[in-house]
Amino acid sequence: MPQLYGIQVLRAIAALMVAIHHVQADAGFLAARAGTAFTPSHALPWTAGVDLFFVISGFIMVHSSAGLFDRPDGARLFVARRVARIVPLYWAATTLFLAVLLASPALVNSGAPSFAQIAASYLFWPMPNAIGELQPIYSLGWTLNYEMLFYALFGLALFAPGRLVVPLVCAALAGLVAAQLLAGPLPLPFGFWGQPIVLEFAAGMAAGLLRRKGLRLDGRLRWLMAAAGIALFVIASGEGWAQTSWGAVALRGPAALLLVTAAACGRNVTAPSALVRALALLGDASYALYLVHPFAMRALREVFAHTAPSATGLFIVLALLAAVLAALVVYHGFERPMTKMLRRALRA
Repeated sequence: MPQLYGIQVLRAIAALMVAIHHVQADAGFLAARAGTAFTPSHALPWTAGVDLFFVISGFIMVHSSAGLFDRPDGARLFVARRVARIVPLYWAATTLFLAVLLASPALVNSGAPSFAQIAASYLFWPMPNAIGELQPIYSLGWTLNYEMLFYALFGLALFAPGRLVVPLVCAALAGLVAAQLLAGPLPLPFGFWGQPIVLEFAAGMAAGLLRRKGLRLDGRLRWLMAAAGIALFVIASGEGWAQTSWGAVALRGPAALLLVTAAACGRNVTAPSALVRALALLGDASYALYLVHPFAMRALREVFAHTAPSATGLFIVLALLAAVLAALVVYHGFERPMTKMLRRALRA
């Protein structure tokens, strides 16, 4: 399967957006400690990196799993591959977070979880945390609770004829959202699963189907679509309706879809530049960057807190660099070999 450099670049950008959101919070902590002012950037809705991830995920499931459609063992292979890809690093990050929490609760600013909350976190099951938020003990895992729902639905749909896989998953996602909208608030876990953000998986799958059916776009149209997507992201950084669950999805979802479609449906007539290849390599490590960056940033924040708390600009640059380096090390040293090992063990 050919390398889709544009999608890999978007994966890197999505992870970096989330990292930028978090590094600014840490910079604000340092500024408060130093008694100086810090104004975070709202040029883009940085948390929209999650929306970009969800649309990419929908696209990749159709693009990479099309060979499993109509195979007797398709569902088993799909689930095994997703488990091998997602579980080891997330469990490792959750375990590391628990270790830090036990050693220094103030460092992670989190209450002590119950055994049920710990178990739910490892099982990707939505459950309120110690302060009532619908987040696992390692809070970044809330997105993976949605991802695992999507994978479960996709895996079940693979038992059906191939032409029905995407429609069935879309219908299930839409049904959850409609039930929450019409009869909500639903009890957990359906109240969590029924949030409109899950529709972004369906949007990504639609882009995957368009590519499979041969859609290829000219360069100028792709750039126009990318510009429109960025413009929608800028609008989504506003206040009011744009920050509601439906408002965010109505703006961020189409923005991410425009960017993913533009990235995925090119004609690939020219070789990628060195910058694109470099970002694509970071895209390979985007899952590690998403999960690891808080550890690298928080460690560096503690160093700056005791040495130069007012140097917030320098902290932001070095923290992002540390996060990228940590992600590359974790990807090559842990995530990639563990994924390969588990796939062999699961015969996937």
